[in-house]
Amino acid sequence: MRSVPHTSLEETDAAIVKAHKAFETWRAVAPGDRARLLRRFAELVDAHNEELARLEVENSGHTIGNARWEAGNVRDVLQYYAGAPERLFGKQIPVPGGLDVTFHEPLGVVGVIVPWNFPMPIAGWGFAPALAAGNTVVLKPAELTPLTAIRLGELAREAGIPEDVFQVLPGKGSVVGNRFVTHPLVRKVVFTGSTGVGKQIMAGCADQVKRVTLELGGKSANIVFADSDLEKAAATAPYGVFDNAGQDCCARSRILVQASVYDRFMELLEPAVKGVKVGEPGDEATEMGPLISAAHLGKVASYVPDDAPVAFRGSAPDGPGFWFPPTVLTPEPGDRTVTEEIFGPVVVVLPFTDEADAIRIANDSEYGLSGSIWTQDVGRAIRVSRAVEAGNLSVNSHSSVRYWTPFGGVKQSGLGRELGPDALDAFTEVKNVFIAT
Repeated sequence: MRSVPHTSLEETDAAIVKAHKAFETWRAVAPGDRARLLRRFAELVDAHNEELARLEVENSGHTIGNARWEAGNVRDVLQYYAGAPERLFGKQIPVPGGLDVTFHEPLGVVGVIVPWNFPMPIAGWGFAPALAAGNTVVLKPAELTPLTAIRLGELAREAGIPEDVFQVLPGKGSVVGNRFVTHPLVRKVVFTGSTGVGKQIMAGCADQVKRVTLELGGKSANIVFADSDLEKAAATAPYGVFDNAGQDCCARSRILVQASVYDRFMELLEPAVKGVKVGEPGDEATEMGPLISAAHLGKVASYVPDDAPVAFRGSAPDGPGFWFPPTVLTPEPGDRTVTEEIFGPVVVVLPFTDEADAIRIANDSEYGLSGSIWTQDVGRAIRVSRAVEAGNLSVNSHSSVRYWTPFGGVKQSGLGRELGPDALDAFTEVKNVFIAT
């Protein structure tokens, strides 16, 4: 057990002022030099992959396999955006009477607020493009999971990134996170977390017309058509929702199955769910670990009372820890397990009749973050992908996040896009300059 002191309001203000002062120097660093620093940071993260992974197991209870991937994702995202400083191209726009050009200018101080479910990658999705674009960063990790963020901050300094350019401020959301919203020197807030808190941040930023990127909740649909590879769809479905114990806003927590193959799909799904290896996160064979806290375990369990329509369940250890077994429910369409984000290893399975019915059910949600479509009909895959209201969809796959491509939600799943080339637009302003000739 480790304890980390909280950053006070006064310390937060001082850090923001330091970041503001460092901004003029950092933005003036030659693009090639900024790129080299980010590449060196990536190399150090790679060299410390196992250390960071083991620390994440302690930090958040992630499985060691997931944690290694997460540290690797930070490395990859840093390497990707190390190419950005030398490629922040503007435009030359044809106009009469002169020359017109545009520049992508950095914003200033960026406040990044990170959740507890994926502490390392989500931190990197914020700080890497922000630093690459010439901004300075103050980062607040979640209160429950500050350890890997602190270590990443140390590696950044070891790489040569000035201390005031990238600062990690562990502390309470009501103190540090709220100050990012209210402090006039913070020019943008990046937040990943619940929709409720995201709405509060958006409202607070509106007072200063402060830019925000919000990645919020999800209740994603996994749509399985009768013509799909049912064996593969059923075998992979548990990993589309139970990864990280279901503590994933992209979790495919609603499985929609065409009625004509519903019974067969459930027959295939049961052994797949019961085969998920739940155990100690440090064990190499473990596929799902515990929930993050006792309070969260209570929240997840509240969705599965004694009379819940449980189709079948997997197993979980009986010993100490916040364990909850992979659980499959077959509720009525209007049940709260169908509409609310449980954020745990609980999935609902619902039948649908045809393509239009599947789209209707999938879109019957206030969320729109991710989802999957299983079919061997290319035309159907395109039609349904265009019709489902979500920011990230996969066909015959459960992949949501690729650092080369944009990631974000629609409706109450958020605003803006992270990752890929689009992220840089979120950390720069376009300046137009006309030169009369």
